[in-house]
Formats: sequence, C-alpha cells, structure tokens
Amino acid sequence: MMEDPVDRIVAQWRRERPDLEPAPMAVFGRIYRISRLMGDRMAAVYAEYGIGRGEFDVLATLRRAGEPYTLSPKEMTATLMLTSGGMTGRLDRLERVGLVARAQDPDDRRALRISLTAKGTEVVEEAVTAGLRVQHEVLAVLSGEERERLGDLLRQLLGGLE
Repeated sequence: MMEDPVDRIVAQWRRERPDLEPAPMAVFGRIYRISRLMGDRMAAVYAEYGIGRGEFDVLATLRRAGEPYTLSPKEMTATLMLTSGGMTGRLDRLERVGLVARAQDPDDRRALRISLTAKGTEVVEEAVTAGLRVQHEVLAVLSGEERERLGDLLRQLLGGLE
C-alpha cells in the first residue's frame, strides 16, 4: 500500500515526539480528509440540481418519510438536528424555488406541514441517484466484504462517541 500524506504526518510526530503514540491521527486524519473530499463531491453533484447539501438533506428527509412525503417542521428539525431557525431558512429557500410547500396542519391550526412538491420529488429522486452513483464509484476500491467491515467498524466508533 502506498504512503499517503497522513502517513507522513504521523511519521513526523513519531520523529519529533517519540514519547507520543500518534496512531489515532492516522484514523481520524483519514476520516476527516474523506469527509471533506466526499462533502465537496456531493456538493458538486447536488449543485447540478440547483440545491446545496443542506437542502438535499431536507428533501431527502421528506422523501424517506414515505407517501405523502409530508412532515411537520418539528419532526424535520429533530431528524436533521437543526435549530428551528436553521430549518426555517432552508424551507424558505426550497419553497421559493418550488421544491416544498407549506400547508396548515389539518389536525392543529397552529401547526404547519411541509410537503415535497412534484418538482421537489423529481429533484430529490435524481439527486439521490446521482449521489449514490458517486459514492459507489468511490467505494469501488474496496471489496464488498471490506465495505461491510468498514461500515461495521465506523458504526462501532460512532456508537462509542454517542
């Protein structure tokens, strides 16, 4: 396996601070770099559909909810771990471009329901397909067994943090 920039950073720390064990830097440095690079790739994919990553998250949350692709802002805020103000900004933008619609909740006059429009459904369907295509391409360097093992290890690591 070829040396990468993270290997060089770890080697430099080993040389400069032999009293430290910098091995965790190799793991987290790579996770950070992968996240940044994939974030940039995904942003480019979503930009082709006129949306950003945050807007994709809103559309995808509605689509994953199943028919009729409608949720309350409170349900969406909890799922996306956003403040109500952050959610409002995303919804305003998506509503302006016709991808979501706000409507009065028929069961509670004080509440709203957010729904995907036909255009929003089309955009999220195309964007998720294109995004997954990129993710599959990137993961093609690993075998199926390696991808599954990596997913398991990352789930374990994430569980330890949460």
